[in-house]
Amino acid sequence: MTDDDELLAWLTLLRAPGLGGAGLRALLQRAGSARAICRDARKLRAAGLEPAALEWIVHPETARLDADLAWLAQPGHRLLHCDEVDFPPQLETIPQPPAALFAAGDPAVLLAPQIAIVGARSATAQGLANARDFARTLSRAGLTVTSGMADGIDGAAHTAALDAGGQTVAVVGTGPDVVYPRKHRDLAARIVQQGAIVSEFPPGTEARPDHFPRRNRLIAGLSLGTLVVEAGLQSGSLITARLAAEAGREVFALPGSIHNPLAKGCHRLIRDGARLVETAAEVIEALAPAAQAQGAGLRARLEADGEEADPGSDARTQDPDYAKLLTTLGDVPASLDELADRTGLTPAALSSMLLLLELEGVVAPSVNGRWQRIVTGKA
Repeated sequence: MTDDDELLAWLTLLRAPGLGGAGLRALLQRAGSARAICRDARKLRAAGLEPAALEWIVHPETARLDADLAWLAQPGHRLLHCDEVDFPPQLETIPQPPAALFAAGDPAVLLAPQIAIVGARSATAQGLANARDFARTLSRAGLTVTSGMADGIDGAAHTAALDAGGQTVAVVGTGPDVVYPRKHRDLAARIVQQGAIVSEFPPGTEARPDHFPRRNRLIAGLSLGTLVVEAGLQSGSLITARLAAEAGREVFALPGSIHNPLAKGCHRLIRDGARLVETAAEVIEALAPAAQAQGAGLRARLEADGEEADPGSDARTQDPDYAKLLTTLGDVPASLDELADRTGLTPAALSSMLLLLELEGVVAPSVNGRWQRIVTGKA
């Protein structure tokens, strides 16, 4: 983290009325640091800043900034800004990237391969079951499940990922300390312990209708792909899917009954080019190249900064199913059927697990459809 003056300058700028992420990033390019921006009011006037923003930066409300500092002083709370090495690089390529994110929990999960699972708030029982099934399988395969902590599909996806022992990210349309809907207080507490709640809105910010489309672009931008489970034709999930497509991410949709109004949004997405999927394995297979590219890019970025990173791998090696698979695989290549017989795991589950381990350089495909462990030479 930067020094106290720089942190205070960031908080000041993030609360400046009407400045926004794009405006703040533009100022940073010119001035070099948040502190330098706040120290030179003449340059701010020359930059054409709105009067309200300029007035706030020159004369900020001390009590509000003190409250922000108090929130950040609590364990597990963090401000990630765009000039830090661990700011999520996948957000740099989306339209209107945020300048900073407030995070409660483990911000490292934002660097792991993520799959967004979104859908209707008033989901059907089958839709909720589908969300749970996909989230559970994708989580066990090593993907971080990302959603918006809304009622319905979002909440089901978060809960299933947590129950499966995986990680989950909730991107919220409020401040990171405001739980919306309130019924998700227990869920929010679990997410902080086993993932992260993130927001571009400062602490104390209440829910507003215009916040949620902005939140949706972050869900889409953080994730390798977006899976829409159920959605009506007016669902905000279709906004997330559109933003994902515009950012060059994969969009997946589950088909449903022609008599179900909440399938119509998914059917429209499929007609517009989204991938129709029926199993989590199809999602994993489609995301494999992007996951591999993200991992390679992250390693290069952190190694250049003198750090090491392997997001998610520790959690997988501690998972009993992954430990059983790696122990069973040993030093001799084995087929999927042989591994299924020896571990008791299903071929579908093994395929997902092997794919994630391959992306991390732990295993590799051998001849005749067999798999082998890779010897790294480490003790």
